[in-house]
Amino acid sequence: MRFLATLAAAALLATTTHAETIRVGVTAGPHAEILDVVKKVGAERGLDIKVVEFTDYVIPNQALALKDLEANSFQHEPYLKNQISKTGWKIVKVATTIGSPQGVYSQKYKKLADLPEGARVAIANDPSNGARGLMILALHGVIKLKDNNNVASTIADITENPKKLRFVELDAAQLPRALQDVDVVSINNNYAVQAGLNPATDAIARENPDGPWVNILAVRDEDKDKPWVKQLIEAYHSDQVKAFLETRFKGTYLPTW
Repeated sequence: MRFLATLAAAALLATTTHAETIRVGVTAGPHAEILDVVKKVGAERGLDIKVVEFTDYVIPNQALALKDLEANSFQHEPYLKNQISKTGWKIVKVATTIGSPQGVYSQKYKKLADLPEGARVAIANDPSNGARGLMILALHGVIKLKDNNNVASTIADITENPKKLRFVELDAAQLPRALQDVDVVSINNNYAVQAGLNPATDAIARENPDGPWVNILAVRDEDKDKPWVKQLIEAYHSDQVKAFLETRFKGTYLPTW
């Protein structure tokens, strides 16, 4: 009986001390910094997180679909839906993470009203983030769109462009470099922060914080009900991560839980 009890105790100890390992894809910069904190919290709760960094927005979903990752944390839901519409990937949102009003930047002008006729504006060349840049301009009255709330808006949806703005579409990761070459750039916040910009103070205009662009945790549909998914969400939605966001980013990235 003592032998059996010892085996049972050893089995229980092995069960409670074993940490499941999951690979979570992030873009380099703020998302990676935040996941490093999530990793520490997860380790305390029996979840071993391996943070895998990427430099673009396409590969993290591809890697997840191909089972090179268990989850990713870098995108908003409109972007994921756009990717799924093109690829058919079985990827689903399981939780929200951070909200962050995106901004537009200029090294030449202090406000959008100062833009001259024919000014050049750089936006992302992927559909959802390109729409996001256009929606900021529409929100501040620089242009008008067919539907100012359409997260799939394109340049073709501009109905009024009184300043005759000229649009340049670039890969999202390249947008900070365009600041010297164009008049205004709409930059996703993770790339803005990487480039030394503070969206809360350096942007000349920003979007509303309660829009559709809240970032998410995503996993393969087949995994959404697995125990580690709940553990990952709970680690992300922890007081430690919330405190890190408040002290590290000071309003640029906001917890959504």
